[in-house]
Amino acid sequence: MTRLFPDVFRDPTIRVSMLAIFAFGFAGAATSPYQSVIGIRELGLSNGLYSALIFAAAAVNVSVSILLGNLADQLGEYRSLMLTVVVFGIFGYGAVYLFPAQATFVFSALLLLPIYNALNSLLFANVRASTNGMARDEVATVNSGVRAMISLSWVLVPGFVGVVLSQSTSMLPAYLFASLACMACLCLIAAFLPHRSRTDKAVTHHLSYLSALAEVISPRVAIRVIAVSLISSTLHVNGAVLPLIVTGPAHGTVSDVGILVGIVAFLEVVFILVWGRAQRIMSHVTALAAGTIIYVVYLILLGLASAPWHVYGLTIISGIGAAALISIPITYLQDLIADRPGLGSALISVNIFVSAGLSALLFAIGTGLSGYSGTAVIGAMAGLIGLALLLFFDRAKQRR
Repeated sequence: MTRLFPDVFRDPTIRVSMLAIFAFGFAGAATSPYQSVIGIRELGLSNGLYSALIFAAAAVNVSVSILLGNLADQLGEYRSLMLTVVVFGIFGYGAVYLFPAQATFVFSALLLLPIYNALNSLLFANVRASTNGMARDEVATVNSGVRAMISLSWVLVPGFVGVVLSQSTSMLPAYLFASLACMACLCLIAAFLPHRSRTDKAVTHHLSYLSALAEVISPRVAIRVIAVSLISSTLHVNGAVLPLIVTGPAHGTVSDVGILVGIVAFLEVVFILVWGRAQRIMSHVTALAAGTIIYVVYLILLGLASAPWHVYGLTIISGIGAAALISIPITYLQDLIADRPGLGSALISVNIFVSAGLSALLFAIGTGLSGYSGTAVIGAMAGLIGLALLLFFDRAKQRR
């Protein structure tokens, strides 16, 4: 076995967290691809209401993640809060399945599930707290291994759910599968996640929620989060334009889209681990810069694609770049508030929210000025701007 795996699996907290993050990813992967189908087509929500609901849910998730991250730092342990938010997931997904109605869907999507989704940052915070005594490169390796479990769930679960429900008249059972995954996650955390001492791990000074929010939006943190979000927005832009380019300028089919997404998700799992090892010999910023350049090249080439084989030929480049962009920012963002694992890990949710908003803006600008191929190129330019900001402020920090 290589040196990579003992670092990931030796600590029981890390082992259980990896299984729990897979269960968390399972719930999202089972429902996210079919959420709009269920909400709009099966339950009758309007397109406008659905869009507003998704945006509001993301805003609630960011607020809750910051609140719970700060609270977890004050408590000095994350287990009890993780158990609490998982219960919201069980009832949130379960309610939609058992009581399929617009009101239930809106209530779950707006309140219950955003609280549950704070589990993502809490799990990474718990892992970060357990790696405090490790070297920087080992922390990056552990974060990469944990993050790879989410990608693994996206490799396995959407296709599984699609096959199981292929003969069904409704996709609502996907929410049942997600609720069961939350139950499995609850059992893992309750039965196997080691208890941590509150007094030894609690932060020495407490912050109110407003003070914690002020630290998150302070110039030192906010500028770097925006830079990383510009880089991460390229992933969202790709998610929006890839199906449209494949079925449009590239003259492919919907089945091509599914195959391409599966191939890239598999490659992400492999290359996330490779990037984790690469950070043993280079800094987080250097590794993120390399990954950004690779993904920018991919987006530009995607914008030039005119046949299905062009897009298939780009899957390796896409997988290498995407693996860097979804794993390396985790450690970088946590380091921005290194003395508070919960609050620092809440920046992961902030990054997801801001990058999604930026990608929506880029998509609107791109499709307004050009076609989908041009939007891919505009997304690539935004990624380069984010990288330039990141390198500028990193060099300024080194000079100081």
